[in-house]
Amino acid sequence: MRIRRILAAGIATAALAGLGLTGAATATANALTPGECVDGGGTVDWTPNPANPGTGTCRGGTGDGQAVD
Repeated sequence: MRIRRILAAGIATAALAGLGLTGAATATANALTPGECVDGGGTVDWTPNPANPGTGTCRGGTGDGQAVD
């Protein structure tokens, strides 16, 4: 009985860890804030982009090329 509880706890922990990794990957795919771009050493280019209206692009730094909203 104890082995089943330990095994169930291990599986639950692994499942939750997997969800955490998925959430982290999703978070990095989102657009940066202007502050995150600047903090990463870049500048925000607000030149209009017809493909993604209302957003800018981070130029330089760690967020180079990422969308900024």
